[in-house]
Formats: sequence, structure tokens, C-alpha cells
Amino acid sequence: MAVEARRLGGRRHVIDRLGASGDRIALSFSGRNVRSDELARAVARAELPAGQGPVGCRADADPVAAITTVLACLDRGRPVLVGGTQADADRIADDLPNGTGLALTTSGSTASDGRPRIIARTVESWLASADPLAELAGLGPDDRIAVTGPLAVSMHLYAALHALWIGATATDDLSTATAVHATPTRLARLLAADAAPPRTAIVAGAALPARLREQAAARGIRLVEYYGAAELSFVLAARHAASDGGGADSGLAPFPGVEVDLRPADAGLELWARSPYLALDVVGGRMRRDAEGFATVGDLVERTSGGGIRVLGRGESAIITAGATVLAEDVEAHLTALPGVRDAAVVGEPHDLLGERIAAVVELEPGARLEAVADAARAALSPIELPRRWFAAELPRTPSGKPARGRLREDIVAGRLGTGHPRPFIDGRNA
Repeated sequence: MAVEARRLGGRRHVIDRLGASGDRIALSFSGRNVRSDELARAVARAELPAGQGPVGCRADADPVAAITTVLACLDRGRPVLVGGTQADADRIADDLPNGTGLALTTSGSTASDGRPRIIARTVESWLASADPLAELAGLGPDDRIAVTGPLAVSMHLYAALHALWIGATATDDLSTATAVHATPTRLARLLAADAAPPRTAIVAGAALPARLREQAAARGIRLVEYYGAAELSFVLAARHAASDGGGADSGLAPFPGVEVDLRPADAGLELWARSPYLALDVVGGRMRRDAEGFATVGDLVERTSGGGIRVLGRGESAIITAGATVLAEDVEAHLTALPGVRDAAVVGEPHDLLGERIAAVVELEPGARLEAVADAARAALSPIELPRRWFAAELPRTPSGKPARGRLREDIVAGRLGTGHPRPFIDGRNA
């Protein structure tokens, strides 16, 4: 691939801000503090592989070393493969489109073989959203922003780079953090802990249950909820002040700089977006675009009564049962709102009469009973949405923390989760 070793404004801006921040703490991981000027010097002297091709940054790299490598690549106009070895980077070099600055690995929530897709994007397409997000979340140089997962996952790497962009501190120490980037599952664990949570939480990766919004409000947390995808970056967002009391789910609005288009598809309304934040391409996958610059990853949405947008889930996670289309994420949102449920995943398993039978795998809170959860679900779900088989188990997850539905489906079909808890007889026969 042809690589231009240019220092574009967005690439230089992070490095320039480090140099201008003096002795402020830029990174604080595992008790190690790195000042901005120290990080800038480390970036300047970092040794990269010879040539102008992409540089691998391993998924298990030390966070400070990983951020130094990423910044050194951005500073010198070299693409960086985050979450891959140098051999991986060499292997995909000819597949990356011109202008790639960041190559991000992602498994996707439905992948069962573990093979990553590579999201190729310019640095500018990522950093263009930094200032709008800082304004939306009320963040600035005095903040300490917690990263709650491995930097090989795009949302966590973005959290670290975003902190550096605004002159704040990126850290893994939640006890001193003023803000945190987290998935809903991680937020739930923070809220369940005795320690005081950060005053601001930026949450994405899955639908946010109403109970978590209410709990965050009760703890005085300012909540920024957003929908995005590795291919699209930010698309929709909403800010919930603690004074709102959690409020009703009024849906999300387009993130600043984003145009959205809701287009009819076989399974419902499909969300398309046009913005400065879109990726260039997907290596080993498919990113659907049109001639007008809109793109989609196939997520389905609906309009709320208040005019907002509610994300229902990926069209590819639709379950066709008894001739009806059921979205896994929609059922999961209802299940995670039930007492005793820590998290849940829903899949479709093959069935001779129904085509697919809905099966639910739930992580239970201590003392909760699977049978009680299944009984409570009858009041929350329509008969067509109600799972026909139930399993209690810890959910396998992708590197980004999402339930690995493909693996769960395989485990259920293979009997590795047991026989499950069947529903009672329906219409005189066991479903």
C-alpha cells in the first residue's frame, strides 16, 4: 500500500498538546504516573519497524507502551494495527486503503470463530469527535478519565486518546477517576459497588436498561449514553443529568456533526449515517455505503413517542420464529431489567416446527433462581418474544465485552449448557 508520511493537523494535535501540557499527569496505569512531557519524549524516541508500512501493537501490550506506540505511529504518519502483532500488520499491509492511520481489530458480537475484522480509518475521522464529546460530557483538562478495558478494544483506546486530546489524565484507577467510559455491564458493577463512582459516565456497547439510568441518577452521576459502531464511530447520543431522576427512555438524537437516515428494510427501519467520523473500509468484512456518503452496519431502530431514536439491534441478530421476526437485543433489554438478572443474551436455536426457538442465557445475581426469572419474563414479554428455553451461565464475551452469541448458540446446540429450563406446556404440548 502507498503510505504518505504526512503530519496532518489531527495527528500533530495530540502530540502538540502533550508538549504544551508540561508536567501534568497524562497517563496513570497500574500505579505508574507518566507526565505529559515524559510521554512526548517517549513518543519522539520510540523505535518503529523500518519502512513505511503498518506497525503492530499487540493486544497484551502494557497500556503505557501501547499508547506510546500508537502516538509514535500517528506522529510519523505510519498506520498502526491495534490488537495485532507485527506479523499481522505485515500480512494486511496491502489490504489497507490509502490514508489509513488506525487499523482496529473487532470480533463483533456474533462472531464464533474469533477471527477479527479490521476497521481501517483515518486518524482525523476519530479525533474529529473529540471536542463534541468533551462538550457533551462536560469534560476538561482537570478530569481523570477511567479506561475500563483493554486498549485493543476500540472504545477503550478512544477513551485514552480522548483524554490526551483534551489534556486530561487517562487512568485505570476508578477510585480517583472523575469520569469513566464503560459498557452497561461495567456500569452496573460500578453502581453495585460500595465505593463512590465517578461523577460522569460515558456508556456505550449495548442498550442501557432504564434501571441503570435510574440508579445512576440516584447516585448523582451525569450519564452520557451513545450509540456507535467501530465502522461508524459516534452516531447517536443523549445526556442524562442526575436531576432528571433517570427519566423515561426518550431515545437518542444524532451526535453533533452526524446526519441520519432511517430506511425501510425487511426487518424494520435500518439506520444509515453520514458524518466526518466514518471509517474508510473494513478489511475482512463489509461496510455498506451509498453514493451520497451514507453508511450502515445494519442496525435497526424505531422512533420513540418523543421523537428520539431507539436502537433495537443488529439486523443480523434477528430471530425468525413461527414466521415472526424477534430482535435479540430487544428481548435482552427486557430480561436485564428483571430482578435477579445481572446480564442476559438471547439466541435462536434450530427448531423443526418454529424454524428457530428463542433461548435465553442469563447471568444471575447471588440467590436468584432461574425459574423465578422465567416466570417474571412472562409479564414483560409478548408470547412470541418469550424464550422457550432458559439457561443460567456466565456469558462468554467478545474482546469488547459484548455477549458472544455465536459461541452461545453453538454451546446450546451441542448441549454444553445442559438441557436448560423448559417453559410449561403451551396449548397442550411442550414448546
